[in-house]
Amino acid sequence: MSTFVLIHGAGDVGWYWHLVEAELRALGHDVVAPDLPSEDDSAGLTEYADTVVLAVGDRKRLVVVGHSFGGFTAPLVANRLPTDVLVLVAGMVPSPGEAPGDWWENTGYGAAVREQASRDGGLTGHDDPYVSFYHDVPRRLAEDAMSRSRGQPGAPMGAPWPLDKWPDVPTKYVVCTQDRFFPADFLHRVVAERLNVVPDEIAGSHCVALSRPRELAAILAGYVASDSGR
Repeated sequence: MSTFVLIHGAGDVGWYWHLVEAELRALGHDVVAPDLPSEDDSAGLTEYADTVVLAVGDRKRLVVVGHSFGGFTAPLVANRLPTDVLVLVAGMVPSPGEAPGDWWENTGYGAAVREQASRDGGLTGHDDPYVSFYHDVPRRLAEDAMSRSRGQPGAPMGAPWPLDKWPDVPTKYVVCTQDRFFPADFLHRVVAERLNVVPDEIAGSHCVALSRPRELAAILAGYVASDSGR
């Protein structure tokens, strides 16, 4: 049995992972999916990591998973706790010393969105979250998710990412091929440049944990199986 430590994205809550959590528990794994202190104006990435570490406690055989902005927190957790596998799902990949607020320009995000939007008729980067984030999530579930969303203060955005290198932990990445927030081609480039790994793919939106929970859980559980079989 492994413990999957599931870290949500900006302004979100641990509930985001509840369907994946159920699937992982059905496979015999433990799950921790805390709410980060996103509503605390004074909390930065260190406090985010502190919250996760406290929630994990003394659990072992950890698989740390970060979604979207959770990509800035997940490596901090993996650097502090004994971690078997670190996974980013449509996650932002920070560079040493890079502030989250600078990540967008540094990676060429804006140009990538405009390019993809020109190909898909403006769906990518659309102002309507039901189009850009939840387009393959059942409407009632998407509305539930929207009702739980929180604000995201700027405290974590301006401070440099505190690590001087990526943690020495086996790292996996999952690209969502139908992502209209982080285009798949853009993520493939960023992952190649910053992690030098070949990502796996899943056919789903940015909020794939809600739209394809069983498929995503199978991918995550597969990382444990492949790691234990080495």
